[in-house]
Amino acid sequence: MERYFGTYQRFDTLSKKDATLLIGADCVVGEAFEIFFKTENGKRIAWMKNRFGAEVGFFDEDFSRKLSLCEAKGFVMKALFALVAYNDLPSPGFYWGEAAVMCYDPRLAEPFETFIAGIGERLGNGVRPDISFGEQGVDQIIQSNGTWQPTQTVPMPEKQAGMAVLKARKKVSEGLIEQGRQGNKGCYAVSWLFIILLVVLAAFGLHWLGMF
Repeated sequence: MERYFGTYQRFDTLSKKDATLLIGADCVVGEAFEIFFKTENGKRIAWMKNRFGAEVGFFDEDFSRKLSLCEAKGFVMKALFALVAYNDLPSPGFYWGEAAVMCYDPRLAEPFETFIAGIGERLGNGVRPDISFGEQGVDQIIQSNGTWQPTQTVPMPEKQAGMAVLKARKKVSEGLIEQGRQGNKGCYAVSWLFIILLVVLAAFGLHWLGMF
């Protein structure tokens, strides 16, 4: 009996405005998104929302069907934010992203929670572990109580004309902002100073290039 399903899967956003959430500090690479379903035009589509309850993107119909089957089996479903990208073709351009989706038997919750936390940390560091393993990998997770991690990795999406990956790892400023949210006011202040410094440096660079 299958106990696990895992893969990297593309997701889309409704608009450029909605995509700004993915670029900001409220969506950090490696963190878990909640998967939920909406019925649209008679079709059940899987969506994701971040820990603040904001809807951040949706999967295509085929993958939504796979997730519906996982839900029917009673599996726990997790989607870790892996990257956000922008394509300027076709005009006027669009944002999209990838999530590391992992679904597992709830009886394996304890080792898998530890395992998925490790995957999230690696994603945040810019590493893309291969999560499409079979039953042997599941056994290793159980035997190690979740500390086992796959050694193989998967490549970034193939580069296409007009495509730019905007975020594929956790930013230093995001880490500082998160510490500020947890009560470290000093880190919160430093994070904003860091962001202001980046803006000033960018403006200086544009001025030096004669842009204004």
